[in-house]
Amino acid sequence: MEVEHVAPEGPDVAPVEEEPLFTNLDIFLFSLIVGLLIYWFLSRKKTEETIPEFKRLTPVVTPQRETSFIEKMKKTNRNMVVFYGSQTGTAEEFCGRLSKDAQRYGMRGMSADPEEYDMSELPRLAEIDNSLAVFCMATYGEGDPTDNAQDFYDWMQENDEDLKGVNFAVFGLGNKTYEHFNAMGKYTDKRLEELGGKRIYDLGMGDDDGNLEEDFVSWKEQFWPAVCEHFGVEATGDDTSIRQYELVVPTDINMNKVYTGEMGRLKSFETQKPPFDAKNPYLATVAVNRQLNQSGDRHLMHLELDTSGSKIRYDSGDHVAVYPVNDVSIVNRIGQILDADLDTVISLNNLDEESNKKHPFPCPTTYRTALTHYLDITNPPRTNVGIPDGPRTSDPSPLWRMSLSLSVSLCQGLYQSWVLDAQRNILAVLEDMPSLHPTIDHLCELLPRLQARYYSIASSGKVYPTMVSICAVVVEFQTSTGRTFKGVATNWLKNKVVVTDNGHKATVPMYVRKSQFRLPFKASNPVVMIGPGTGIAPFMGFLQERGWMKEQGKDVGETILYFGCRRRNEDFLYQQELEEFEKAGVLTQLNVAFSRDQEGKVTHHTKPLCQDARNMARDVQNTFYDIAEEVGGLTHTQAVAYIKKLMTKGRYSLDVWS
Repeated sequence: MEVEHVAPEGPDVAPVEEEPLFTNLDIFLFSLIVGLLIYWFLSRKKTEETIPEFKRLTPVVTPQRETSFIEKMKKTNRNMVVFYGSQTGTAEEFCGRLSKDAQRYGMRGMSADPEEYDMSELPRLAEIDNSLAVFCMATYGEGDPTDNAQDFYDWMQENDEDLKGVNFAVFGLGNKTYEHFNAMGKYTDKRLEELGGKRIYDLGMGDDDGNLEEDFVSWKEQFWPAVCEHFGVEATGDDTSIRQYELVVPTDINMNKVYTGEMGRLKSFETQKPPFDAKNPYLATVAVNRQLNQSGDRHLMHLELDTSGSKIRYDSGDHVAVYPVNDVSIVNRIGQILDADLDTVISLNNLDEESNKKHPFPCPTTYRTALTHYLDITNPPRTNVGIPDGPRTSDPSPLWRMSLSLSVSLCQGLYQSWVLDAQRNILAVLEDMPSLHPTIDHLCELLPRLQARYYSIASSGKVYPTMVSICAVVVEFQTSTGRTFKGVATNWLKNKVVVTDNGHKATVPMYVRKSQFRLPFKASNPVVMIGPGTGIAPFMGFLQERGWMKEQGKDVGETILYFGCRRRNEDFLYQQELEEFEKAGVLTQLNVAFSRDQEGKVTHHTKPLCQDARNMARDVQNTFYDIAEEVGGLTHTQAVAYIKKLMTKGRYSLDVWS
């Protein structure tokens, strides 16, 4: 029987064909890969055969700065190192003078920035025979170390290294008007002894509220005999001025490589690059420069510096640093007296080739630039400038006798009365003492650096992120010699017109320095602010910020301001702004005191507001002690402890300028 196959119902079904193992595409790709491999192999072989042999080059290695002061001392045959903790340059200058004097007393010294060296090597100083470490330590802020001494301070706190065999001495720089007078000098002296170091002379403490120069000279005049006695060496008796730098006048001058006022990088004012700091200030344009007081014999001013595009950020309470320029007339007169061509391009090169500090200021430059931008020619010179450069004569003038180093007390007395009390700057000294005629290059070596001036910022970075405000009083007064003393920075700022005659905008080299002076973290916390005169500056920033917080809908606590000045109709600074803050409810209470309107009848609690900056902080603090005793029922000892506890917790903050 036949069986019939019937196809299923539905669409037609094509017959199934068997698929090949490789498709045409697979074969093509495989052939391509094989071809590439063969080509790579053959070309590689050919290249290897044809590559010529080259001489191996030794890689160029940039020399690293020596971080071991011990190895550097051994290499240069030194046995004395002087470290400095310096914020404004004074401690650094004292350090340089000590290391320079060392050769007169049988020692070989070097000055050193602790930030540039590995301070954990301090115990190794005992490896060097008859070695000595000296520390010139300034105290910054409220008992804090200076920026360049922070790491060394941390090392002393965190380590228990054995300093047996390490000889040391400490000179501290401070100001008695501050709560923590010479805290850094005291701590360094105490801690080095605790770690086993041997103190060869007592801690010296300089007071900037008195006569810092005199304190330093007195200390070192006793320090050196102690060094001689300890190490069994003798002073050479050579009292001539020892040069630290040699003058080089280049013959082939490329003016594009000559400094014209820059702090660090050459041409940094022409090509501005962030970040901006002490060695790389930003050229901010002056947007506002107005007088704050209506009348009177003083000039109080408000400036606004435009920082747009700089990426500079600041918080209320921070400080702005400004690099001033010296009075051109003083510069020209110094050049005239010293018969110098101020436009000569020069370089002062350190005779110690191993020193990290190659020049006293940016070089090469001209004498004119050095005296205009780099050297302090406005303030009274220090005693080291009184040493003449040249043969001595019988000239009886006071500074000449000082230079002969008669008795320490006589020198100090003459310096105090003839230089400091009379406010003689270097020009006045040269004019009143014709016999003192140093070469201009030696004078440039001896004069201290012109330092940046700091001001509390009078604005809020949250409200004005690209504008930094300054509130300052122009310093100008008559001296006992009949000359007019003019503060270098404030007079320079006063004359900064917004737009110059040639249509250019006035500029100011500046940068921002962070501060610990802050509003409470919680906006709802109440704040009491006390600031007389231009001391109101940071509080203007605080008020702007509290107002901004209020606009953001935040709960802002009570804000009370105590402000004092001379006369309501003369120098009631920011009167309109303060009254607007009060009207808006940002300022809860505005308490004012006008010292010369009240004929001496200043109330107990506002009296401290009208004192000068040197004593005001202390007087305000004493008033708080009285309040704690009267209102809180505390004893005086308890009141002092209570206020100190507030300081520790950050509830009592100071921002004092003297």
